[in-house]
Amino acid sequence: MSDIHTSHDGASHGSYKSYITGLIISIVLTLIAFGVVMVGDFSMPVMMVTIVITAIIQVLVQLVLFMHLNFKSEGGWNVISFVFTAGILVLIIGGSLWILHNIHVNMMLG
Repeated sequence: MSDIHTSHDGASHGSYKSYITGLIISIVLTLIAFGVVMVGDFSMPVMMVTIVITAIIQVLVQLVLFMHLNFKSEGGWNVISFVFTAGILVLIIGGSLWILHNIHVNMMLG
């Protein structure tokens, strides 16, 4: 009996090995970002770049290893849903940063 799960359309739904690998990579990436901040010996730009890079890798690991996003199955619907999700995230995060920046600039500082 195989530990790889497949659906009726033949798409792979992962294995225990991919789940364990994803979990380990996610924990390591989280510890890297946490360690950079907690050590405090790095400059602000280095910390920010490290956090952003580990966050992007974390998202990609979770999409590929946990949510099984690939370019083969379901006729491209996975890619379309990923692009839509990325667009919504850019709008939400970008809009939030824009609002916070405007609040900071327009605040009266006594």
